Amino acid sequence: MTSKGHFITFEGIDGSGKSTQARMLADHLRAQGHDVILTREPGGSPGAEEIRALVLQGDPDRWSAETELLLFTAARRDHMERLIQPAIDKGQIVICDRFADSTRMYQGLSRGDLRAKVDTLHTLMIGREPDLTLLIDMDPATGLARAKGRQGTEERFEDFGTELQEKMRAGFLSLASEFAHRFQTLDGARDMDAVAHDVRRVVARHLSSSG
Repeated sequence: MTSKGHFITFEGIDGSGKSTQARMLADHLRAQGHDVILTREPGGSPGAEEIRALVLQGDPDRWSAETELLLFTAARRDHMERLIQPAIDKGQIVICDRFADSTRMYQGLSRGDLRAKVDTLHTLMIGREPDLTLLIDMDPATGLARAKGRQGTEERFEDFGTELQEKMRAGFLSLASEFAHRFQTLDGARDMDAVAHDVRRVVARHLSSSG
């Protein structure tokens, strides 16, 4: 069914449910006959997944914000070259759990005043924004409790605590205003099926309007 490639991203604080919503959307679109690639960042390609392990595991202060920015940019470049752009060129729908907006938040604002460097590197090395970004908005305390409840090994950013999550939420809402042409903000505090219904509605409108 898909004649033109599309690049859709999900953003939000940790524990917002964005990963679940990305997966549910991919399943829904596949059931409709679309050719869908579901991926994530950091990661998504073999080289990027290796960088993911370096960045997300270990002590919260393992890397400086500047070093993280370079690592994430390297991972994103590999991801874009090897998976995202080839899929878009083939007319597939790429759904990505996090993309450059997360870097704008974590390294650009929340962990340092690096936003200008984030944008410069993005323009130089990536050169593409998503066609549609779905922001799953969530109360920081609730989201952090959900995230910590997963008890996984990749908890480095969750370990920074509620203060970082509060900055993240405010920052994401600010990005939604800055890039209003591609952002859609949804209330993630509701039942996941209710959120998924809104996600499907927004995406269907996007696909029908953009061809």
